[in-house]
Amino acid sequence: MVYNEIGKTGMRVANLAFGASSLGGVFHDLREEEGIRAVHVAVDNGINFIDVSPYYGHLKAEMVLGKALKEIPRDKYYLSTKVGRYGKDGVNTWDYSAKRATESVYESMQRLNVDYIDLINVHDVEFADLQQVVDETLPALVALKKKGVVGHVGITDLQPENLKWVIEHSPEGTVESVLCFCHYSLNDDMLLDYLDFFEAKGVGVINASPLSMGLLSQRGTPAWHPAPDTLKAACKKAADYCGKVGYPIEKLAIQYSTSLNPRIATTLFSSTNPDNVLKNIRFVEEEMDENLVGEVKAIIGNQMRVRWKNS
Repeated sequence: MVYNEIGKTGMRVANLAFGASSLGGVFHDLREEEGIRAVHVAVDNGINFIDVSPYYGHLKAEMVLGKALKEIPRDKYYLSTKVGRYGKDGVNTWDYSAKRATESVYESMQRLNVDYIDLINVHDVEFADLQQVVDETLPALVALKKKGVVGHVGITDLQPENLKWVIEHSPEGTVESVLCFCHYSLNDDMLLDYLDFFEAKGVGVINASPLSMGLLSQRGTPAWHPAPDTLKAACKKAADYCGKVGYPIEKLAIQYSTSLNPRIATTLFSSTNPDNVLKNIRFVEEEMDENLVGEVKAIIGNQMRVRWKNS
């Protein structure tokens, strides 16, 4: 794998990273021991950036990841988690106040069995009052950075225009990285429109969900997936075509999101299956079929960049 720096943070990370959302059973049922083993396989094979959130599985992902991290030397990985989005008893909740953000960081460290968070993010800012994020949430995280509790501060969202707005309205250097998902994949490359801006501001870029949360997979999307039916149908057609030519769409999607743009530091994928983790790492190491990329994009056609709302 290739290692890139996230902006100016000094964190050099592999171009494929481990997203721990699946450890919360977000996409499919979880077998905990298998999920823990998946984390070990990722780190043992060169992945050194792990991202999670208290929202994933409503605390479950952090708790399961924490069990895995107890057995892994701290210098083997960079750890990212989030504040602002939560849940309890199956009900989603949001709280972007400074008080809750500060409490959340310490709670996450306890669940994760660490005494330091490398990157702390404001989670899915589209659900917040963006001005509150600027005036309250981010300053609380910067205060924790000054105390040495966290290393760097970032923001995440589905919509890149929200990320841009927060950066424009925050003191320079406050936001050190952005995480945007489903906008640098085979069916949508909107994130490319914003790379010049992020680079000019010295902000590192993390991409997530190269499979577009299941759109670009043979298995298909979970029931809660917010994409419109027309896009789901187009992506299924593309997946079927890749299957017919003997080149799984998952392989092509992983390769596409990790190989073409060095300004995107890393791409997060999530799996609780150790074999799939290793398989994805091997995909990154193989040469991509660029002709097939063109054919898949042609199949998806006018559904490229169809907008859908986070849920």
